[in-house]
Amino acid sequence: MKINRYVEDLKSKSAAELQEELVAAKKELFNLRFQNATNQLDNTSRIKEVRKNIARIQTVITEKAKA
Repeated sequence: MKINRYVEDLKSKSAAELQEELVAAKKELFNLRFQNATNQLDNTSRIKEVRKNIARIQTVITEKAKA
């Protein structure tokens, strides 16, 4: 349910907003990887979640480009 709502929210955004969201997610992923490398990360499952969100954002961007 939560994921479907997130995807619907992404589909309602413009291309520029999706690009901003993508950049923010990639920055977050970088920071999570950095924390993981320095053993400061408590919730390692967050890395997987952010990677999947990046893939979702890129999928919606591709769908909008083809439409």
